[in-house]
Amino acid sequence: MKYITFTIPCYNSENYMRRCVDSLLVGGEDVEILIIDDGSSDRTGAIADEYEMLYPNIVKAVHKPNGGHGSGVNRGLELAHGLYYKVVDSDDWFDRDAYLKMLDKIKSFEISSEDAQIREAICENRIREENLSGSCVEIQQKEQEKFPDLIICNYVYDHLDEGIQKPMNYRNVFPTEKMCNWNTIGHFHPSQYLIMHALMFQTKVLRQSGVKLPEHTFYVDNLFSYQPLPYAKNLYYMDIDLYHYYLGREDQSVNEKVLMKRIDQQISVTELVAKSVDLREVKKMYPKLAVYMMRNISIMLSISSIHLLLIKTEEAFQKRKRMWEQVKDYDRILYYRLRCSTLSGLTYLPGRLGGKITVGGYRMARKIYQFQ
Repeated sequence: MKYITFTIPCYNSENYMRRCVDSLLVGGEDVEILIIDDGSSDRTGAIADEYEMLYPNIVKAVHKPNGGHGSGVNRGLELAHGLYYKVVDSDDWFDRDAYLKMLDKIKSFEISSEDAQIREAICENRIREENLSGSCVEIQQKEQEKFPDLIICNYVYDHLDEGIQKPMNYRNVFPTEKMCNWNTIGHFHPSQYLIMHALMFQTKVLRQSGVKLPEHTFYVDNLFSYQPLPYAKNLYYMDIDLYHYYLGREDQSVNEKVLMKRIDQQISVTELVAKSVDLREVKKMYPKLAVYMMRNISIMLSISSIHLLLIKTEEAFQKRKRMWEQVKDYDRILYYRLRCSTLSGLTYLPGRLGGKITVGGYRMARKIYQFQ
């Protein structure tokens, strides 16, 4: 039984991928590690093959033509055998103690599932033999609730080269190590949102959601951590600093200069996210989730708006205008809510003065929260 499938999309990652892979090997044969060599031109593929040779029951090296990060995530999901599916970027890593604690917890869920199957069979027999209608069904439903569709853990912004760390937790949003759902969660702070690094979905949930990331496109993790959310009925939060999110490389996609260079891709992904889920339908079942998901779109629009302002060209200002017009054309109600009741509205203040206020607020937030 593989409890977790880890996918590591790699492109020319020879200088840092070992740290990532080694941190995941701690899980032993309870996990599978798919190293996706995305058409690398350095020794990434050879290193992946070395790991597969050394750990044939854990690691699988997958070689494919270059298709970008999203392509690697898609390929991993196609091949995954684990109960849960987790993407780990090749320059990131897991905390050992937190990892082992999470794995032990998942094993306990699986043990509970075996008990649930036995009890379910007993209940089915009782229902048939005694014509019972309520008690056994309630037992079955209660047992099924032991299997979280989504596990949430803390992540750490790790400026490794500078010795600076900034843990991000969700203690105010989710009860700690208790099953919950989207209707029983708390409220997110402005600095909190659910990024790929914090989330681990059941593999079947991701497949049910139909999420598929575009190729040759950066920032697609935003779609991965958004579209499947309504399909996750049972949630489980562990207050452990599991995922170390490395910041500091000059070529990193979240680097401010790199993001400005790739702003068209950021805008494209924002549009995909906005159109991937009908928030009206989500609101009918999970009102709090609908609020969060609208806020997520707001944050993405804010990032795009701010970086278009930082580019400081007339073309960038026009792109910013068109980006908002596209939201309006797609969903007028969503547009006015975003303009009037969310953070993104503050990043679309009129005139040059409005732009200066927006950029100033962004600089302050970046200093406080230590992101790239």
